[in-house]
Amino acid sequence: MKRLQRLRRTASLRDLCAETSFGAAQLVQPLFLDAGLSGGRPVPGMPDIQTHGHDALLAQVDADLEAGVRQFLLFPVPARKQERLFDSAFACRAIEQIRARCGTEASLWVDTCLCSHTQSGHCCLFDAAGRQELPQTLAALAELALAYAGAGADGIAPSDMNDGRVAHLRARLDAAGHDLLPIMSYSSKFASALYGPFRVAAQSTPQQGDRRGYQLDIRSRREALAASRRCAEEGADLLMVKPGLTSIDLLAPIAADTGLPVGAFQVSGEYASLALLAREGLGEFDRLLLEALLVIRRAGASFIISYGARRARALGLH
Repeated sequence: MKRLQRLRRTASLRDLCAETSFGAAQLVQPLFLDAGLSGGRPVPGMPDIQTHGHDALLAQVDADLEAGVRQFLLFPVPARKQERLFDSAFACRAIEQIRARCGTEASLWVDTCLCSHTQSGHCCLFDAAGRQELPQTLAALAELALAYAGAGADGIAPSDMNDGRVAHLRARLDAAGHDLLPIMSYSSKFASALYGPFRVAAQSTPQQGDRRGYQLDIRSRREALAASRRCAEEGADLLMVKPGLTSIDLLAPIAADTGLPVGAFQVSGEYASLALLAREGLGEFDRLLLEALLVIRRAGASFIISYGARRARALGLH
């Protein structure tokens, strides 16, 4: 009888034959910068995650770099919501100082979206009749992207899912001399129910309606593949599925279709659900987190954005 268990007998044998592995270099740690805070504020349901004021954020980055985190994704949250002329100065100040701390060993990506900036909480602009203003939306996104690029961001990450935004951002960045700045596109992002804790942290809950008019329907596979293909054709350098675990069926086909690195975002609801299991005594948090990350990696993710990235050393990832 063929004994498949022979190679599972010891830890060293299991490590020798492991088909899936990854390290801290493939993990991206989200950061929240809230211009209205002076210190930090815990995000409900998510251990180790806070929204930070400027100085507290820099202290967190210092600690993360010391712990071995090498990739960051910054979410700027302005102190005041507007519908036009969005404030990027507070984010640019932080980008400059984080960039100086990272040196050449770490990268800072900046989420590029309008949902934290607008009074509506939506990722796009609307006219007086409630109709989406796509050209104005793309122009506003480009102004934010140019500001972040000028401040020293290593890359931008458009998360809005509006039509044509990658092509528009690529053209504006190239024209401004930022042709080497990569775009990490949220290319297949679903209108999911798993974003709750994030929306508290980013203050981005829609004040009316929802985002199903521009984010992907969770029932749609072909449209999700087409969305990533379009982003690749428009000039994205990295693609991403979101939420991570509920989109893992898309990772391999998107990579095969586009030839680009494809990552996954383990979103706030996924992370918080693992924390809830641990709080209820139904599992060990680090093991739950590592299992979820390994499954996403096993499915083909080139990188993973996870709120647990800063726990990498506790998880044995180096």
